[in-house]
Amino acid sequence: MQLSRRFLPPMSLLCAFEASARHQSFTAAAGELHLTQSAVSRQIRALEERLGTELFVRERQTVRLSPAGQSYALEIRGALMRISNATLGFRTNPQGGSLNLAILPTFGTRWLAPRLPQFFSAHPGITINLTTRLSQFDFQLEAVDAGIHFGLPHWPGAELAFLMSETVVPACSPGVWAQHQFAQPQDLLRAPLLHLVSRPDAWRRWFDHQGCHVSEIQGMLFDQFATAAQAATAGVGVALLPKFLIERELASGELVRALPQLPEVESAERYYLAWPTSRAGYPPLQAFRGWLQEAAQSFMTGTPQP
Repeated sequence: MQLSRRFLPPMSLLCAFEASARHQSFTAAAGELHLTQSAVSRQIRALEERLGTELFVRERQTVRLSPAGQSYALEIRGALMRISNATLGFRTNPQGGSLNLAILPTFGTRWLAPRLPQFFSAHPGITINLTTRLSQFDFQLEAVDAGIHFGLPHWPGAELAFLMSETVVPACSPGVWAQHQFAQPQDLLRAPLLHLVSRPDAWRRWFDHQGCHVSEIQGMLFDQFATAAQAATAGVGVALLPKFLIERELASGELVRALPQLPEVESAERYYLAWPTSRAGYPPLQAFRGWLQEAAQSFMTGTPQP
């Protein structure tokens, strides 16, 4: 689709507006942009004239965004960020391409990062820039090409490709196990249970799967697997964790399975790669998607990746 230049204000006006909106101050924006306050004020006025509406409410010596200005600022900030990241990616790798990927922290560091050298070896012209996201976001407002998603196969405005499933196990330190001598699921209720904010019903589903229906499941909340695993390692309590993400701790003996006689329980949710439809044909994304699905399939089946 051809861009209409009549709807593209000069970059100088947009930069002045973005800085003013972020600081809620023409003076602070002027300092950031190395301009005078009056110059920034004139640029904002020129942009308002182009748009036909006021972006700021001016009150004595202060300014604040108008409702229209708030919506416009959100869009412009995202657009400028995408331009900045595209330029940075091109300068970093002018002969190839770059992929801005949002990752789940523990999945990214424990599973994905160790395998990335294989991808770079197969695709030496592509750079991957990683950023952390704990939950779904709007691809239209973020300078991100794709993201790792754990949950149900639903992400508004995005396409999804299945990667892998997971099994979870209750894990604790050897000291906690020695203290409580867990023998059956109900015994876990004697110890503090560690919960993840992103999976508030995980423990309840696990107990239901064991045929053990409990009325209240109390404990501590954590926002990341890594923190919950560290707390379990330190003896704080029992955490319900994906086995493949704690293999290092299980192998070293820092963590033990609280009830090793019980089978592992498969999570209802799955891991997916998500991307906006508008980026589906982007060559770096296509290359990464194909490689990632092969890597996940090889991991699930236990076969070496070609």
